[in-house]
Parts: sequence; C-alpha cells; structure tokens
Amino acid sequence: MRIYLVYTILLSIVLSSCTFAKKEKKSSDLIDDKISILISQMSLEEKIGQMTQITISALEKNGSPGELDKNKLKEAIQRYKIGSILNVPNPGAPKPERWHEILKEILEETNKTDKKIPIIYGIDAIHGASYTDGAVLFPQQIGMAATWNPELVEKCMAIAAYETRASSIPWVFSPDLDLPRNPVWSRFWETFGEDTYLSSQMGKAMINGFQGKDVGALDKVATCVKHYIGYGSSTTGKDRTPSILPERVLRQYDLPIFEKSIRAGAKSIMISSGEINGTPVHASKKMITEVLKGELGFKGFVVTDWKDIIYLHTRHKVAKTMREAVKKSVMAGIDMSMVPNGYSFFNELFSLVSDKEVPMSRIDDAVHRILRVKFELGLFDTPVTDPKDYPDFGSSTSVKMSYNAAAESITLLKNRNNTLPLSKEKKVLITGPTANSMNFLNGGWSYTWQGEKSDEYAKDKLTILEAFQHKIGKQNVEYALGTQIFEEIDIAKAVNLAKKVDYIVLCLGEHNYTETPGDIDDLRITEPQIKLAKALAALNKPIILILNEGRPRIINEFENDMKAILQCYLPGNEGARALVDIVYGDINPSGKLPYNYPRYVNSLQKYNRKYTESLDDKEQNDDASYQKSYDPQYEFGHGLSYTTFRYSNLNIDRTEIGEEGIIKIKVDVNNIGERKGKEVVQLYIRDMYADITPEVKLLKRFQKIELQPKKSQTVLFTIGIDDLKYVDENNKWIAEDGEFEITIGTISKKVVLKKEL
Repeated sequence: MRIYLVYTILLSIVLSSCTFAKKEKKSSDLIDDKISILISQMSLEEKIGQMTQITISALEKNGSPGELDKNKLKEAIQRYKIGSILNVPNPGAPKPERWHEILKEILEETNKTDKKIPIIYGIDAIHGASYTDGAVLFPQQIGMAATWNPELVEKCMAIAAYETRASSIPWVFSPDLDLPRNPVWSRFWETFGEDTYLSSQMGKAMINGFQGKDVGALDKVATCVKHYIGYGSSTTGKDRTPSILPERVLRQYDLPIFEKSIRAGAKSIMISSGEINGTPVHASKKMITEVLKGELGFKGFVVTDWKDIIYLHTRHKVAKTMREAVKKSVMAGIDMSMVPNGYSFFNELFSLVSDKEVPMSRIDDAVHRILRVKFELGLFDTPVTDPKDYPDFGSSTSVKMSYNAAAESITLLKNRNNTLPLSKEKKVLITGPTANSMNFLNGGWSYTWQGEKSDEYAKDKLTILEAFQHKIGKQNVEYALGTQIFEEIDIAKAVNLAKKVDYIVLCLGEHNYTETPGDIDDLRITEPQIKLAKALAALNKPIILILNEGRPRIINEFENDMKAILQCYLPGNEGARALVDIVYGDINPSGKLPYNYPRYVNSLQKYNRKYTESLDDKEQNDDASYQKSYDPQYEFGHGLSYTTFRYSNLNIDRTEIGEEGIIKIKVDVNNIGERKGKEVVQLYIRDMYADITPEVKLLKRFQKIELQPKKSQTVLFTIGIDDLKYVDENNKWIAEDGEFEITIGTISKKVVLKKEL
C-alpha cells in the first residue's frame, strides 16, 4: 500500500511537470503563433512596409517645422504600409506632451489600416532621453565607461528608459558597442573605450537598464545595439571610412562585445556604415546572416544605419543600381531599412520579390523578427504611452543620479603637490572656451543631432563658470573667455585677470559634434587653446586644467605646466556641479581612464599592445639612440584619488588549472589615507608565451569598492579557462598550456594551465 502511494505521488509529480512544461511551451510559443497567423494574412505590400523606416521630418508640412502633413502621413501608412519611424521633429527636442501628440497622430492613421499593426518609433536616446525637452541627461558613454561601475550605469539607463517611454517612444538606438582603435574617430565618445571586457560589461549593464526583466513593461524600451561591426577601426580615423581587420582580430576583440549584448537580450542591432576589407557590412551575408544570426544566434531584427542601402550604390560603389543595392542588403540579412527620406527601398524590394529575385522566405523571416519585437514591447496592446502616467519624469531623484554618474566619471589625471582640492577662500580665474556653455558638457546627440542648442534647452543648468560662482561666490571668481575652440578672442585679458587671482582654472576641450561633422585632421588640441595655455603658464601661477572632450586631444606641449588635470569627458547637464564639488573636495574623484591618453600624435598604442610595439631597453643597440616606444600621457585604467589605496596579500587558490577548473583570487585593499574614497580594483592577465604573439596584458575583471579611512576590504575574483583563451590563425578560440601572470595593482602571481592535469 505504501509503495503504491509513493508511486501515485511520483506519477502525479511527473504529470504535473509535463503539464507545466506544456504550459511553458504554450506561453513561449504564443507570440510566434500570433506572428505566424498575422504574416499569413499580410499582403506583400504590408510585409515590405514593415521593413521600411522613414524619418519624421519627411512627413512634416513644407514650411511648418514639426507639424505633420496629413497627406504625407496617410501616404506613408496607407499606401506604403511603413512599420517604423525615427528621429526628432524640427526644430528640436519636444516636451513629452508634444511627443505624445505626434505619436497619437501617427497611431490614429495606423488604426485606419486593415490590420492596425503599430509603428515602432526609434530615437537616439544615448545618454538619457536626449531628444526630449526636460529629460535628465547623463554623461555620454565614454564618461559612463570611466565610472567603471556597471551597477550605476544600469540604474541610470533605467531612468533613461522611463523618460523615453514618458515621451511615448519604445525603442532606442543604444548602446554603442563599437571598439575604437583610433582616437581621432569622431564617434569615439559614443563608445565605452578601447577595451573589450570593459565594453562588454558596460554594454550588458546598459541593456539591462533599458530593457529590464520585461521589455514589455511600460517603463522599459527595446535596445538597438550599434554598429555591427568594425566601425571604430577605420584606417583614416574619419567617420564612415574603410577598416582593414583580419577575421582573427575581429573575432577576438570586436565580436565578443556584441555576443555579450545578444546574451543580455538586445532586441535589435544596427549595422555599421563602414566596410571591412573592402566589403560594406550592409552587403556582407557572412557577417550578418552567417555570423550574427547563425553563429551568435541573434533572434531580433537587423536595421540599417542612415541611408546605408542607398550608399551601397552611391558611395561604396558595390551596386550598379539601387535595385542591386536593395537586393544585396536584404539577401545579406538586413531586416529593416532606415531609408530614410523616401520609398525607393519599398519600390525596389516589391519589384525584386515580384520578379522572384528575393524569395518570400527572406521577407517573412525579416517581418517575423520585426513583429516579434513589437509584440514583446506590448505595442499591440499599448501602442502609445501617456506622459501623465510618468510623474517622475525629470525628478530630483533622477537628477541626483545624473550628478552621481558625473561625479564617478570625472577622472583626476594629475595632482602635483596635492594642488587639489582647493580652498574655498582662494580667488580663481575661470577661462577657456568650454567654461561657460552647456554645449561642451553635453556634446552631440543632445536635443539636436550636433548638440548645438544645449544652452537653449538646458538654460536652467549650471555651466562650469556658474558652478564656481555658485560654490564660492561671484566675488571670488574672475572670468575671461580667452579663446573659442578654433578662434583666439582675447588672451591678453585672460592673462591680466590671472595676475589678480590665486589659481587659474583653464577649461579646454572640443566643440560639440558627432559623426562626420566631427572629423579632424589633427589630434592635437586646437592652436588657439595651446596659445592660451602657454600664455597663462608663463605667469607661473598654479593652473588646474579642466578637459571637456569626446576623445583624448594631445596636450603634451603644455601638460608639464599644469599643476592638476581633470578629465570630464562629456559629463551631461549635472557635470559642472560634480566637477566643482571635486575641485573643492566635497567629492573624492574615482573615475578611471577607459582608454590610453596618447602623448604624441603618431604614437597611439593601446594598453593591451603587443610586446613588439614597445621594445625593451635591453633589445636596443648601444650604438644608436631610441625614442621610447610606448609612452602614453596617461595609461588605460589610470585615475587618482584624494586618498591612497594600498594592495596586499594577493592570493590564488591554486597554481595550476585544468580545462574545467577555475581559479579563485583575492586581494586586500586598504585605504591608508584620511578621506573616504572609491577605488577600481583591476585584474589583468598576461599570457607569457603563445603561438599568436600575446598582449602585454589584458583586463579580465574589475570591481569598484568604497572604503572609509584606515579601513580595508578583501576583494574576490574568479577566472576560468575561457579567460586564458585567444583566437588562433584558424579563427578558433583556444587556450594553450603554459604560464600566465595575474596582476592586481603592482602585485603579480603566476598560474600554469595544464589541460590534462
């Protein structure tokens, strides 16, 4: 009887498990079932419409910026059945209420269609809801990388998602996971810097913040990871120019960042506007279909960048006609075309399918991917959100988070003789082109494409000058512009005022820009700024250099004359407040460089260089003189504090590791100074010998901690065999038996890999 009872219970459990599995399967397949039914009912025009994306400005009334033309809107939705709209209406960022009116007007037209398939609206919300008036703007991505704090990044992007949905928009073209190899590149600041591991961790955090655990929640948005792939490696350093990248290099450094984003659940991916080894990525079936959708298993949809199918014909010259360009890109795996100003893509693709040059299976696959994201976002249930449901839009709590991010990003590069923090009793001169404008704090993609209207939209925020005045009183602050970025104004005035003060705060950097308008021919900081710096240095007064720049501009002509240097990157609307609090010691700086800051224009090695990029002294002949091979101004991971951290007791739990093993690592970090501070504990691995020349070191783990004075913490890390692998000449990830060195701070330990222990 007891045996029968046990059997009955077990059978019940098994049946329940089967029933549960069926329910789970039914639940997971429900969206696919809906999509399959919908696609079976759709006409070819409706399918191609879903693959077509138009910019909002193409639907505006002539002569009436920002006002939709009802006839143009009707044509787009009723005739061409478009599935997506992007961008900001003229003349710039609307308030949430206006965004709601625009999306509601689009919805009303969509609801007149037979199937009422909702539009998916996309926006470049790259550092907050940056195309919405009144939204909280965070540091740009390069600054977020400098925090080395993924948890903070995730929290900030959750706010960005909330405020984007408050603007009735469900889809963001972010994060940017390009790996820039040339700091001249104009989109350098949109990335997380030069390291694969740091970029992967930050990208994952950004996706988690935007999408959460349920992308269909009304405070979340779908992400669009960009720009797949190799975009940041142009040989010229100019935007949208060719990259030369061996596949081995691409797989070891670039591809893992995108792979991690796919695992994090990214819903869409934007393709690079560039070309790799002569093949435009938009025309590469290998990179899009075979690698991205095949090897990496990406299930979301793939969208072009601006006009890039057209450019296959007009710029890349790989398609003789627009028809050929459309065919190449769609067959390569493109699912949605950012056309963006007309219907050439629609017309050509309709003809190609009708003539059986593009199979219906390719169209159905693309539409299925697009519709899945629309269903997952809940757009069929709530196609447009209402700003009234978002009371925390622009809240003080969100502003505080932006301030915290700026405070953790700003990096103290130099502090000779403990010049900083300053006394609030001392008089200062604020000078330089970036001192009194919000444009330089926000950079591009802020309210407008090039970010040239930040002073207008963020007029209630503090510039650097205003933040100093607010902090220590106008009576203690002198101001002279000195120069613009590209033009000398009145250096003599700045020099004369400098004679009256105790300290000079020199604010230099770059103009606001993005994409091709940001291309430069010289990585040196501009000549008028160099002239201003040298004129002030001649006074022998202590100078604090403040840098607001999207890429590291060369400053070696006057760097030695600066007593202290703070890199602010592009810190957003709260950046000036955070900066001044650091200058006066109310905040202890904790930012770390996410890139090597070069000393020379023609010496741009990355921190993870090969040994052959930096000859050792003993390798050089005695009968010749040599310039130092590797000598950055400041190295990746560098950043000072107002306190001192000491590392000790680096311990690894084993000296040998097998193929299935892991190594547990711990190190003690002690704050031996007098101030509370945050420290980024960085773990690097060096492969001592390999068949492919190994890097000098590679970042593999990091953790940001906070310690009170005289307190210590044991930091724990775990690494496995995957952390010891590299891509070999056959483009396969391998780990070779041999010796590896683990370094944290200045302490190192060695471990041996033996795959057969």
